[in-house]
Amino acid sequence: MSGVQTAGYLARRAAQKERVRILYRRALKDTLNWAVHRHLFYQDACDLREKFEANKHVEDLDTIDKMIAEGEATYNKWRHPDPYIVPWAPGGSKFTRNPEPPSGIEIVYDYGRD
Repeated sequence: MSGVQTAGYLARRAAQKERVRILYRRALKDTLNWAVHRHLFYQDACDLREKFEANKHVEDLDTIDKMIAEGEATYNKWRHPDPYIVPWAPGGSKFTRNPEPPSGIEIVYDYGRD
């Protein structure tokens, strides 16, 4: 292989590794939405890891691209319709419930003293 082909190969492999990492993290986080209890989540997370580890040694770049596309399609098909959102995170039930007062408003804490 020449230097250009090697650089292209390495760039494509790096992009594939990043896509697999992102897919795994998203799927793992989505597993928390489906599992009600932690003991159920641990088993589901172990099964998910086994699915990823089973294809760890595939070397053909085109095959890897197909597998990633299939994995992303499967993930999108089985995503949780109502994911859990931490209450104080954006989109949560307590997000900006008590917002900061606007600038220019002075709050005096004299507690009844004149």
